[in-house]
Amino acid sequence: MKKLPRDLSGRQVIVALTRAGFELLRWHGSHCLLRRHDTVVAVPDHRVVKVGTLRRIIHDADLTVAQFLELL
Repeated sequence: MKKLPRDLSGRQVIVALTRAGFELLRWHGSHCLLRRHDTVVAVPDHRVVKVGTLRRIIHDADLTVAQFLELL
């Protein structure tokens, strides 16, 4: 399994998910909600997204780690 970067910001995660076909649904406080078909993913707008949170976002987006890394 490939390792995830430990220094990704929330904005970088949002850009990667938009490349995967997600659309910005709305900002909700310090989180951004993105949608693709019936899947909604919440991404925190933090300077650094923790690795566990990032893994959960990737899982909720129905992506593999390898697919996500290609989108960066």
